[in-house]
Amino acid sequence: MAQNLLEFRGVSKNYADNQVLHDINIEIKAGEIHALIGENGAGKSTLMNILFGMPVIHSTGGFEGEVCICGEPVKIMSPHDAMEMGIGMVHQEFMLIPAFTIAENIKINREIPKENALNSTMSRIFGERMKTLDFKTMNQDARRALDRLEMSLDEFALVAGLPIGYMQFVEIAREIDKTNTRILVLDEPTAVLAESEAESLLSAMRKLAAEGIAIVFISHRLDEIINVCDRVTVLRDGELVVTKDVKDTNVIEIAELMIGRKVSIGKEDNEAREISDDVIFEIKDLHVAMPSERVRGVDLKVRRGEILGIGGLAGQGKLGIANGVMGMYPARGEVLFEGKPLPLNRTKQVLKSGVGFVSEDRKGIGLLLDEPIDDNIAFTEMSIHGNFLNFLGLCDSKAIRENALKMIKDLDIRCTNEKQHTGRLSGGNQQKVCVARALTQKPKLLFVSEPTRGVDIGAKKLILDLLRSLAQDQGMTIIMTSSELAELCSICDSVTIICEGKVIGTLPPDASPVEFGLMMSGICTSALDSENVKEGEVAQ
Repeated sequence: MAQNLLEFRGVSKNYADNQVLHDINIEIKAGEIHALIGENGAGKSTLMNILFGMPVIHSTGGFEGEVCICGEPVKIMSPHDAMEMGIGMVHQEFMLIPAFTIAENIKINREIPKENALNSTMSRIFGERMKTLDFKTMNQDARRALDRLEMSLDEFALVAGLPIGYMQFVEIAREIDKTNTRILVLDEPTAVLAESEAESLLSAMRKLAAEGIAIVFISHRLDEIINVCDRVTVLRDGELVVTKDVKDTNVIEIAELMIGRKVSIGKEDNEAREISDDVIFEIKDLHVAMPSERVRGVDLKVRRGEILGIGGLAGQGKLGIANGVMGMYPARGEVLFEGKPLPLNRTKQVLKSGVGFVSEDRKGIGLLLDEPIDDNIAFTEMSIHGNFLNFLGLCDSKAIRENALKMIKDLDIRCTNEKQHTGRLSGGNQQKVCVARALTQKPKLLFVSEPTRGVDIGAKKLILDLLRSLAQDQGMTIIMTSSELAELCSICDSVTIICEGKVIGTLPPDASPVEFGLMMSGICTSALDSENVKEGEVAQ
C-alpha cells in the first residue's frame, strides 16, 4: 500500500472556549485528489490554516495533535515553513497584487535574477535586492503554468481589472509554477468559475494528480467532487463524520452527511409564476467600462416582482451590468427605475432610490472586515438613509443589535455573537453578511452577483429560498447574476445570456442545456431549427 503523503493525527483546536476542531484524523496519499467538505463553519478553513501555518493558529494558542508528511511529524509555524515543505495553498480570497502583471504575480518571492557581471557587482556592493530581473524567463515560466491550466490569458496583462474567475486561475498558476509543490490545497477554486472554466480546472487537477501531487479539494459543488475526487472527508461542527471512497457514495449521501439531515438537490419543480406586466426597471444602450467584463450596448426590461437571471461565460460582461448601474465602474446609457431616470456613476443616489446590491467581490466592496457583524449589516442603511441613528445623530446600538440578531437568525450566520469581527467568519458566512446588509435596506430592486459563492449546500438553499420568498411574498424585484446555470434555473423566471458584452437572448428556466450552451457561445437559438436544438444538433 502506498505511503501516506499527508496525515492529520488527532488534531483539535480551540478559540478561547469555542472548540472548532475535535480529534481530526485524515490520511491523504500522493497523487490523490481528496475532497474536504462541510457546512460553513464546520472547521475546513481552520484545518487548512493549521496545515499552512497561518498566524491565526499560533497567535491563539496553537493546536493539539500532529501534522505528518511522509509519515514524519512536522512543525509548520508559518506559511514560509509550509512552502519550504512543498505545501501550496490557493485561498478562497485572492492574494494578488493588482498593479503587477500576471507573470509578476505568479513569480512573486521567486523572482529570477539575470546572470551577468553587472548583477554580480551590484549584489556585492548593494545586496541581493539590487539585482535586475530576468523578465523573459519569468514570463516564459508564467506562460507554461497558464498553459497547464489551458488558459489563454496574456502573461503581460495587469491583474487589476481581471474578472474574478481569471484571478482564480492566476492564483492556481502561481502554485503550479513552484517546482517543489507536492501537496496542493484548493479552497473553493471553482466557486467563481463558469461551468466550462470549472471543467478546464478539473482537467488540470487530474493532470497534476497524475504527476504525484496530492490535492486537497474544498468545494461545495458536490457534482465536481463526484467527478474528480478519489476520496471525500466530511466535517460537521468541527468533528470528522466519515471518509469514503467517492466510488462508494453519491451526491445525495454526501449532502446528508454534511448537514446531518435529508436534503433535496437541484431544481425545484415550481410552476411558472404569474408576474405583472408592469416594467419596473429598464436599461437602454448601457455601456460599462469594467475591465474584462465590458458591457457594449445592453437593452433590458425587468417586470415588477420578477427574478431575472443573468448568465454567461466569464469575461463576457454579465458582471458589468450590475457594477455599471451601481456606479462601480464608468457607465453610459439610459436607466429607468419606476419610470424615472436613474443617474449613472452616482452610487449613493442609486442606493437612495431603493436599489440594493450584493457584490461578487465581498471583501473588496461588500464588507468592512475589521468591524463587527452588526455594524457591517447596518452600515449602508445608516449611511444612505440615516437609520440606526438616535436624535443626537449617534449610533442607536440597541436598534443595530436587534437588526443584526434577526438577520443572524434568518440567514443562519454562524458566529460567536453579533460583535464578532466579520473578517474572522468563514467565507460563506461573510457572504451571508453581505446579503443581510443589502436586505436591511429593504430595497424594491435587488442586484445580487454570485450570491452563493463559497456557500455550502445547506446555506445555498437557504439563500436561494430567501430570494424566492422576497419576490413571491414581498414583491421584490431581483436581478441575479451567477456563473452557475443550475442555480439561475432553480429560482429565476427567465434567464438572459450575455456574450461579448451584449444580450444574446432570454430563455425560460426550463430550456434545454443545449439552448443555453449555444447562447453562451454567441448563437441565438431562435435562429435555429427548434427540433435540432432539442436534439443537440445545430442546422448548418
